[in-house]
Amino acid sequence: MCGIAGLVLKGRSVQADSLQPMIERLAHRGPDGHGVFTEGGFGLAHTRLAIIDISGGRQPILADEDRLAVVANGEIYNYVELREALEREGRHFVTHSDCETILHAYALDPEGFAGRLNGMFAFALHDGVRRRLVLGRDRLGIKPLFYAVLPDRLVFASELKAILPLLPNAPAIDAGAFSQFLHTHCSTGEETLFAGIRRLGPGEILEVDAELNLRKRRYWTPLDVTTRSLDFAEAEAEFEGLFEQVMKEHVRSDVPYGLFLSGGNDSAILLAMLSRLQTQPVRTYSIGYVDATMKDELGEAERIAQVFGSRHTSIRLRREDLFRRIPHTVWAADDLMRDYASFPTSALSEAAAKELKVVFTGEGGDEAFGGYRRYRQPRLVWLAKRLLAPGTGGFRTRSEWWRKRSQRLFGPALAAERKNFRAPYLKAWSEAPAAWSQLQHCQYTDLVTDLPDSLLVKVDRMMMGFGLEGRVPFLDHRVVEFGLGLPDALKTDGKQPKIFLRRWAERYVPKDHLYTRKRGFTVPVREWLGGELLDRLEGKLSGNAAVREWFDTRHFPALFQAQREKGNASREIFCLMQFAIWHRLFIEQPGLKPSPDEDPLDWIS
Repeated sequence: MCGIAGLVLKGRSVQADSLQPMIERLAHRGPDGHGVFTEGGFGLAHTRLAIIDISGGRQPILADEDRLAVVANGEIYNYVELREALEREGRHFVTHSDCETILHAYALDPEGFAGRLNGMFAFALHDGVRRRLVLGRDRLGIKPLFYAVLPDRLVFASELKAILPLLPNAPAIDAGAFSQFLHTHCSTGEETLFAGIRRLGPGEILEVDAELNLRKRRYWTPLDVTTRSLDFAEAEAEFEGLFEQVMKEHVRSDVPYGLFLSGGNDSAILLAMLSRLQTQPVRTYSIGYVDATMKDELGEAERIAQVFGSRHTSIRLRREDLFRRIPHTVWAADDLMRDYASFPTSALSEAAAKELKVVFTGEGGDEAFGGYRRYRQPRLVWLAKRLLAPGTGGFRTRSEWWRKRSQRLFGPALAAERKNFRAPYLKAWSEAPAAWSQLQHCQYTDLVTDLPDSLLVKVDRMMMGFGLEGRVPFLDHRVVEFGLGLPDALKTDGKQPKIFLRRWAERYVPKDHLYTRKRGFTVPVREWLGGELLDRLEGKLSGNAAVREWFDTRHFPALFQAQREKGNASREIFCLMQFAIWHRLFIEQPGLKPSPDEDPLDWIS
């Protein structure tokens, strides 16, 4: 793990000290040191979290008499096998870092090198011979990478906050991306909340020459997956060897690792696998809530931890603990993203980071193997939704601000964008092959929208906010290809989810755990958003200049009263609060960093 950043200047040389503000903004991603490389108009910066080759893996890493240089964030899990292959092809290594394989693979094949890398990564590679910068991102978008192109420069970084200091002017808010956040809980696709700052997409390479000419290409896509006619026995035999190899690669580390353990199947399967791969008890962490009527998963997590004898820690959040994390999670997330699970992930990360640098999590199992309830709706429901909102087969059709009461809150710019909020889902659905099933269309749509731009934002940013690396084996591209290509009958029968994965896991995990009804990772925000906090919040938001610019605050009294009486306006109110805090941290006073324990109202101007 780490943070990367850099700059390409047209017609001017990059000075090393100009990269210092970027390094400072990424220090949380790499508390173990930093490095800089400059050559002419190209500059690379790196902040390091030392996981592999602790003593010798400092970056930038150079090769070919310094004509090649790379900075990378993440892990190349197959670096052992890849290094052996590259050495047989004549390459000579100077470190034991997994990231050095990127340089040598590129040197041998500048076009196809990324296809040899198995892992989660974002990298920036300087090619001094061809005078170009090569940016790349892993296949599923586990690691982030942003960039901005101006007439005289290209700026890139692992996080938006590191790009801002190198822009001549503060960028405007992109109304379309802001609207997407409100309607679908995140902005997804190339555009970010900052006009002109873009995401490099999952599985993409971007080449930039000294004149700022750009060439973008995609080296991997789930669209290449074909459906296979397998029965359970055939799939089981194949997956056993595949997942064993994936896990052996994922546990490669020169530092200890742990696991975030929910009450669900995916993290329980990981605990079973990790317990087989090490002799010491696995370090596990789970979270629950104090004084909430909503049932959490802590009991199930503690039971499965006992089954495998893990060294377990249970954390219990109070109402105050959760809300005082809001400013830090907004700062850590960078782009606006409303996922309440960010708060328990933040608390777990803070606890784990006190003794570990690497933690496994179970994200991706639902996308790969068809686990979500939204994938299993009655046929008549699908048909009705298709009629009301064509274009996505009845999937992802409704705004999260669907009530008329909520829509009255939009100012002119947001009202004008409302009709466009489904565009990313329409695009994804139309891309999927016509021969694919409804379920595969749903899986693909999630894989290229909500997964990289919401779920993985939570995993990467909340953990890296405390210098912690998250590893997600279910999102190894080989596992995703396997799961997406399974016949529907091995994913769901319309009632039960993830049929194949649960049957396969019966040999490792107790059956009574595997077949417990899935509840999802819920957080009692709706229940807890009330009382004096809600009263104070109404006053702060109603008077906030940024909120008043984008929303019609005349309708706030009805919104807040609905929350007091029915508790059904928490989503809208929470989005408004996030935006006000985000605006303070990224527009009004960029560079501020809240602690994980702050009164959220103090961060609303």
